[in-house]
Amino acid sequence: MEEIEVPLESTQESINEAAHHAKESWISKTALFSAIVAVIAALASLLAGHHSNEAMISQIKASDSWSYYQAKGVKAAILENKMQVLASLGKSHQGDQEKLDQYKQQQEEISEKSEELQKESEHHLKIHEILARAVTLFQVAIAITAITVLTRRKRFMLVSFGFSLIAVIFFIQALIQP
Repeated sequence: MEEIEVPLESTQESINEAAHHAKESWISKTALFSAIVAVIAALASLLAGHHSNEAMISQIKASDSWSYYQAKGVKAAILENKMQVLASLGKSHQGDQEKLDQYKQQQEEISEKSEELQKESEHHLKIHEILARAVTLFQVAIAITAITVLTRRKRFMLVSFGFSLIAVIFFIQALIQP
């Protein structure tokens, strides 16, 4: 999972340049709209990268925890074999049962922690995916805004507003995830 970049700086500069030289006031408003969308896209991109990193960290911790769980299982299996061998030889294996029970209890605790970490990772990944959709739609909105300015066709702004609105909905959805 890699961080999302918003590669529309040159497009934004073109819009601002066109707005600066334009005589129509709507072009300046369009440039301002594009700049606001670019800022929100940058924030969404930053948050998407954060949640991607958190998902990866949680998954690594979960993997480490499952490895620890397996190590306890191996220790328990070795101890059980030792107890069987000692029992077949008629020797005492005092204290080993307590140790075996302790390994089993630790495995249960480790299992719960591992599952919790996996759920945390999945949650961060879900938020990352929602934010990635928002960033993509913001980028499309900025590109359509550039087309609006370059072609001087105001009706394209409605399409840009539409993409921006959907992107804002995704952005808000990501922010209010439980």
